[in-house]
Formats: sequence, structure tokens, C-alpha cells
Amino acid sequence: MSLTPAPAVTPPTADSIDGRVMRIVHAVSVTGSITAAAELLHLSQPAVSQQIKNAETRLGIPLVERVGRGVRLTEAGGILARHARVITAELEGAVAEISDLVGLRSGRLRLASFPSASAVIVPELLQSIRHSHPGLTTHYRELEPPQAIEAVRNGELDAALTFSYPGDGVGLVGDTLPGLRIEHLWREEVRVALPADHPLATRDRVRLNDLAEDTWIAGCLRCRGHLVAAAESSGFIPRISHETDNMVAVMGMVAASFAVALVPQLSVLAAKAFPSRVVLLPIEGDTHRVISLVSPLSASDVPAITATRAACRALDPAAWSLTPFAAQPSLASAVSR
Repeated sequence: MSLTPAPAVTPPTADSIDGRVMRIVHAVSVTGSITAAAELLHLSQPAVSQQIKNAETRLGIPLVERVGRGVRLTEAGGILARHARVITAELEGAVAEISDLVGLRSGRLRLASFPSASAVIVPELLQSIRHSHPGLTTHYRELEPPQAIEAVRNGELDAALTFSYPGDGVGLVGDTLPGLRIEHLWREEVRVALPADHPLATRDRVRLNDLAEDTWIAGCLRCRGHLVAAAESSGFIPRISHETDNMVAVMGMVAASFAVALVPQLSVLAAKAFPSRVVLLPIEGDTHRVISLVSPLSASDVPAITATRAACRALDPAAWSLTPFAAQPSLASAVSR
């Protein structure tokens, strides 16, 4: 009895995959959803689904599978996504170079920054970019540094204004972020907010360990880490009883003599005003954080990012009591993790 031979399997070729499919698979890997991927790419959900089905037919293997109400990439989809990350970056670079030829008369900039910069620096930055390049479409999101950095790394953003404290482990000051370009822009002083009736409120400046017995207010995870590290280096562990990122709330609590707090300069400006019962004093020693521009290393010459970098350099940091950062930008490894 003879056996019928199994039908021959035609292996896929490079012609089985096109650039749009690579962008779609990359978007699905980033968002975890076909609907979200469609929104990210400004396509309809049916169009994205059809593109995936067509690619699966050409390749002869599924790329996505349903899990509950969502989807996830199969092993084959994961392989494509891994290569798509590099390929889409190269395609974006090619498009960017072409955009450069037409003088940025069109194009897109996706930018993010942290809350206090949103209220103070970003409006002037976007206005400057629009004035210099009116054809450039800008999209802005407010994100804390870790989320903004990850969004730049994943290709969801073109650039982000972030902040870091020396030694805080975020990787912006004195360190590098693999695959990303970091340009340190400005130094921002950090002061201490005291109630007006605090025993030290009449001093010109204070030492941090003078406040070892006070109750503290902590903000975001990074700011809390800076407070703890600065206090420990001054010989005490801060007693943190209140946690809020809302600067108006911080000032209100300080004014009511509930606690004291470390306050970056931009946060004071973002609050626009603070109660008369609050005193802001300099701290002895070097207490500051660094504001940096983060962008993909592979896109360092993309015109929209170059325009953003130039617009940042053209701003007057003294308007916000910031000082220029003197060090040269650090370049991370070309291999992104």
C-alpha cells in the first residue's frame, strides 16, 4: 500500500512581506491590540486585520492569535516584530531625509514632557517650532520620565523632555540609555518649602539635616527617591507622611504647617502662585535636577528632532530661573534593548 506524499510547503520569501505589514506587526507588539495598532497608524481596524490576514496567507503561518478579548503575537509574529523594530526605524529615517529635502514643509513631531514643564516650557517650545516650521504637525503628551523614555524607545514618540536627579538611577545624569540620544539642556534648582511660622523660615538658606525632625511631603517616585537619598547623605531618614504630585496641594499642606517639602523651580512656576504662609529657601550644597531631551539614537539627524533640539537651545532658560547644562550630550549604545 503506497502512501500519498505530503504536499510540498513553499517557503516564504522576502516578497511575502511588505513595509506596511512590518509597521502593523510592530504596532501590535507595542500596543497589544489590533484596534490600538490601527489608531496608532491612523488606519481603520478592518484594514489592519485584512493586512494581517493577507500576510498570514502569503507566509503560510499565523502572526497573531486571540487571547480572551485581545490578541497576542505568535512566535512567527514575534520574529517579525523583532525585525520590524529595526526596519521601521530605517524607513522613518529614509522618510525623514526626504522631508529634509523639502525643508520641513510637512512632517510630524510627537513630543512628551513632564507636568511642570508642560505648564511652563512646552507652550513656548511648541510655539517656537511652529513659527520656524509651520508645516510641521505636532502631537504632545504629558508623561513622567520613565513612561516618556519607554515611549521614545518603542517608537511611539520622537522626543521627550525629561528630568533626573544626580545618582537617581534613571540613567540620564552620568549614565546612558541604550539606543537613545541624551542631550542635557538645563539645571533646575531644588528648594525647600517651609511654613512661614517654621523656626528656620527667617534664614537665608538651610541645611537639609536641620529638618531631620520635620514631617515631609513626597511627590513622584523619582522625587521621593531624591528626597530619601539627599536626606540619608545628610545623616537622617526623612519621615514622609504625605504623598502628592499636585503642587497646589503641596503648598497648601506646607502653608497649613502639616509638613515641609523639596520643590523644583519649575513646579513653583507651574503653580503660578503659592500661599503667603509658605517660604521657599535655598538648600546648602548642590541640590538640583537636570532637564534633558531624549530621542532615538538612530534618528539623531531626523529633521523634526533636529528642529526640536534647535528650538530647545534657542529658549532662554533664565526666564524660568534655569541655568544651561555645561556638559556635552551623551550618546548611548547604538543597540537598543
